[in-house]
Amino acid sequence: MSIPTDPITSHAGGNQAAGIRSPFVRLRELLGDYGPGATSIDLSIGEPGHKFPPFVGEVLARAQAGFGKYPPARGTPAFRTAVGAWLDRRYDLGTGFNPETSILPLAGSREGLFLIALLAATRARTRGIERPAFAIPNPFYQTYAAAVHAAGGEAIYLPATSDHGYLPDFDALTDPVRSRLAAVYLCSPANPQGSVASLAYWRRLIAFARAHRAIVIADECYSEIYRQTPPPGILEAADGDFNSVLSFNSLSKRSNLPGLRAGFVAGDPVLITAFAAHRNVAAASVPLPVMAVAEAVYGDETHVKENRALYNLKFDAAAQILQDGFAHPTPPGAFFLWLDMSAKVNRALDTSGTMTSGEAAALHLWRETGVKVLPGHFLEKTPQTGDGPGASYIRIALVGDLEDTKTALNRLTKVFA
Repeated sequence: MSIPTDPITSHAGGNQAAGIRSPFVRLRELLGDYGPGATSIDLSIGEPGHKFPPFVGEVLARAQAGFGKYPPARGTPAFRTAVGAWLDRRYDLGTGFNPETSILPLAGSREGLFLIALLAATRARTRGIERPAFAIPNPFYQTYAAAVHAAGGEAIYLPATSDHGYLPDFDALTDPVRSRLAAVYLCSPANPQGSVASLAYWRRLIAFARAHRAIVIADECYSEIYRQTPPPGILEAADGDFNSVLSFNSLSKRSNLPGLRAGFVAGDPVLITAFAAHRNVAAASVPLPVMAVAEAVYGDETHVKENRALYNLKFDAAAQILQDGFAHPTPPGAFFLWLDMSAKVNRALDTSGTMTSGEAAALHLWRETGVKVLPGHFLEKTPQTGDGPGASYIRIALVGDLEDTKTALNRLTKVFA
């Protein structure tokens, strides 16, 4: 499979990076005016549906006077201490990690994942690189591509297929690209496949990035959603040397608080200092009451365990309902099913048109059963040589309640029997 790139191209509507569109806008266009074939169940969006911790409202009420003050861009000492303590408990970082210099609050991990590309591109240009390159897994979270476009860089998409455990093979980057490398993005557990980078994988990636003076941008927002074994983290793999390493995380998935917009970046203190200076003039600071809630939530693991147990009940149900009918592996992390529909669609639908099998499956499932899922094609960059690694897949977000999940999966198996 060839490795596609995303050059900045000119279109009638202005300059834009080819293919950067919301997958959910594309889904609305695919479904068009077709109504659901039954009572609708939306499993297309990865918006956590479990309850957030009950004490959140009380903490927010106590801290509400903070809405009347400008918050410090570097966050409060209490916030940094709380996040640092959680990171140490989770990854056993020890005394080599200093929360005072190595943690920065974010308005959710997404804004950090976007803005960091500007810093990475600036660093690369100080080395005389006019067009910095960014390595991105394919399929991918669209924010990565938008960030590279905004930074004036070139996205290099590396297939994340079953051949490599649904993780990208960074050794596939050619020497000309390596010489221009500004950063590499990696999500673990991965969206959409749920694959997990091992400590050995993280360490190889860190060494690879350092050898080419690039930053490792680790998107670890699903770190606490896993089946049995806690996924290793990049800070853990750094073994006390955080040079060129940044981990991005938030409370959206861990604590079911996507609307709080509370996250952090942690790692290389030199990069954290530079990023803080950039965000101080380019981004909104996290409100004091939000940081107060984050402090309390990062100090509690009971709700995290309960949350994880709810997801695992749904994965157990999925394994029982799907059996081996969809070449379905239970992923080690995150809350998605990544199902290959190529064989099923050929028996159920006429795919002689322009749709991929994943798109055809999503449309047929909606029209026949009212279950809304996301075609894998909408999360990928398609190489010029043919279909991309997500073309035959659908992504199912197991974010609803258990009974709706069972109903949706039973409808899926019935329509694609």
